[in-house]
Amino acid sequence: MAIVAVGMLDEREEGLRLIKDQIEKHGQQPLLIDISIGTGAIDASLKPDIDSNTLAAAGGSTIEAVREMLARERERATAVMADGLGKTLQDLHGEGKLQGIIAVGGMTGTFISLSAMKLLPFGVPKLLISSVAAMPAYAKKLAEYFGVRDITVMHSVVDTVGLNPLVRRLMINGAGAICGMVGAEAPEAQEEKKSIALTEFGFCDKGAHYVRELLEKEFNIISFHATGIGEKAAMDLVGQNLFEAFIDLVPAGYSEYLLGGNRNAGPDRLEAGIHHGKPYILTPCGFDMISCGPIQRRDDGDPLWVSRKLADRKLLLQDAIRVQARTSAAEMQAVAKEVAGRLNRSQNKGLIKFILPTGGFSSLSVEGGVLYEPESDQAFIEALKQNLDDDICIREVNADINTPEFARAVVEAVEQAMAD
Repeated sequence: MAIVAVGMLDEREEGLRLIKDQIEKHGQQPLLIDISIGTGAIDASLKPDIDSNTLAAAGGSTIEAVREMLARERERATAVMADGLGKTLQDLHGEGKLQGIIAVGGMTGTFISLSAMKLLPFGVPKLLISSVAAMPAYAKKLAEYFGVRDITVMHSVVDTVGLNPLVRRLMINGAGAICGMVGAEAPEAQEEKKSIALTEFGFCDKGAHYVRELLEKEFNIISFHATGIGEKAAMDLVGQNLFEAFIDLVPAGYSEYLLGGNRNAGPDRLEAGIHHGKPYILTPCGFDMISCGPIQRRDDGDPLWVSRKLADRKLLLQDAIRVQARTSAAEMQAVAKEVAGRLNRSQNKGLIKFILPTGGFSSLSVEGGVLYEPESDQAFIEALKQNLDDDICIREVNADINTPEFARAVVEAVEQAMAD
């Protein structure tokens, strides 16, 4: 098995050579992959184990065609190389030849490397040394690549072209880091418990605690913060079949997508749970609010605030940044119909169970809570029952989400689905 080193030989030959030498010095086997698009790598004295011609072919093209694309279709050229690198890394991992990866790059190298590295499974050591990691203009785009993957990013501060004393230190540190990750031994698991995924956030923290208490003797409970990006991470790992069940205590990244909130997790928010073929337990926690901060948006005439008339609603102002607005009855009905439509497309309907806390969907919507509006919660419940297929279980619990009674109902649903 080898540690794969990725970079552009036509720009970073000296740094890649040092990384290769350092990997060997640490007693590991390096495997060098060249992602150069230009012609400079032809003259490099350091020869890769896998060259850019091979990557271009794996990406469905030729390196000559990729070079012709550069002037007018640079995005397409980098996409070909990223696709080829991704397929190559997956093949190496599938063949048991890859135990870790380190990549070095500027803008193009960073995007090619991240596009491919994110395809490797959770737990495979991944390290990127990038000179653009901290650029505000690219932060959102970069987050799309490593936001739900365990990729370690080292900001190089300086450009990594050449081999000055600063770059030398960076390359040595990077090689040492990836070798350390690869060489680190996980403690031996004694009767390793299986794992269950759980989404949660602060407005259901007690309920999540009770669920964990009831299950943790038998299962590892892996919690994901329902912030949008945290939910995407949950979906990604659920899709990798790492869990015996998915307790989606806070599926609100989907309602935030529908309504325009800050915790938007995208249109596919529910798909992993629906299609992974294991028990999928949902509650409506978070559907009772829209995350719409900071409060300055209200004063600036923000389109979301204006279009949904949020200033006229019940609001929770946690601080200057975080604001929660109550969802209306009409919005709750719309969310219920959309959620039901998604769940109805599942091929595993017997494994899906929707547990409804009639005493309050979150700590904010219980009686006396800032967002207490039982008629809106009831509108969701009625719309869900009207639109969800009969072979998907719905259970109403006369308690709020943060009670032991509701937690027991959730756990019973998990146990029943596992037994079916």
